[in-house]
Amino acid sequence: MARRPPQTMIMLALGLGQTIAFASSFYLMGVLGDDMAADLALPPTFVFSLMSVALAASAVAAPAAGRWVDRHGGRGMLLVSNLVFAAGLGLVGLARGPVLLTLGMIVLGLAMALGLYGTPFAILVSLYGGQARRAITGVALIGGLGSSLGFPATHWLGQQFGWQGACFAWAGAHLLICLPLGALVIPRHLDGHMSAHDGPPAPVVWDRRMIQLSVLFAGAWFISTCMSTHLPRLLVAFGLSTTVAMSTAALVGVAAVAVRALEFAVLRRFPPLLATRAATLMHPLGAAALLTFGKAAAPAMALGQGAGNGMLTVAKGVLPLSIWGPEGYAYRSAVLGRPAQIAQIGGPALYGLAIDRSPTLALMGGAALCLVMFAMTFGLNKDPAT
Repeated sequence: MARRPPQTMIMLALGLGQTIAFASSFYLMGVLGDDMAADLALPPTFVFSLMSVALAASAVAAPAAGRWVDRHGGRGMLLVSNLVFAAGLGLVGLARGPVLLTLGMIVLGLAMALGLYGTPFAILVSLYGGQARRAITGVALIGGLGSSLGFPATHWLGQQFGWQGACFAWAGAHLLICLPLGALVIPRHLDGHMSAHDGPPAPVVWDRRMIQLSVLFAGAWFISTCMSTHLPRLLVAFGLSTTVAMSTAALVGVAAVAVRALEFAVLRRFPPLLATRAATLMHPLGAAALLTFGKAAAPAMALGQGAGNGMLTVAKGVLPLSIWGPEGYAYRSAVLGRPAQIAQIGGPALYGLAIDRSPTLALMGGAALCLVMFAMTFGLNKDPAT
């Protein structure tokens, strides 16, 4: 049997793949959407709404992808995802009207279901079982650079080669970097529970703990998507100039990466539920500071949102493993994540309407949702029947 590559090498390969995957899908429209709309003579609202179409396609496909990974392992799925990412980006780059552009975004959504965090985390669980927390944190830490590096990289590519050229460049990155790197580094025969020879996976039962975790993650992803779209606008409503609000909002990414590094170095020694519980309080603490001290506390708001979101991304990979173990991990994680993906679709529009009505009430509503998430972290270690 071939010698397994060092864990650090596997983390670096999967993490780099996630950085490229997020930069070329989840954050693509935020940089190129206006240029696409102007060049194709399409309403900007329509172009940006295609991200919701991609998220909907991802939500539909994710459970089937998770079940396949549980039965056959994640290596093949991750490699196929690179091909699907490249195909979707190629279709977007070739688009000269709304039909091909929409089709390309749907394909990108399918690629997100196949290749974003769920599949790499499942690969790590198959390799390391219940000891996968450190590796999951490492991949989330590197993958968190998808926005920090992706935004400027996509902007530069767009300036040099146009939005079509930027799409083709990211497609090339999947084919020339992610695909060969994954094929070389990820073990061909994965150890652990995920094997086609282990028989059908145990059924996933929607017990109390499943419901609690789904509410927790749906709330987290709702808040995260709303903040990624509206945080600068929210800060402007509390008295910041547009320029200062944009630079302050950039602290979200800094805090997310920093807290994942802290989790990797220190917090992984503590029970994951404790870290998750603390994470749900970061956004409300920042909101309380902003409501109490006004625009002077805007950095606290951004740092609180970033820290909480950074920790919850790790929790999304670690909590199902710590509660139920490796059996059926990929499918269970995909099912748990479907409400979160649905919440992402409508979140920005709903939060935008709330800000139009009252920025203060919008801020308080988001903080209240985080407190509901905090309540969902209790009782997760107990048997559902108790």
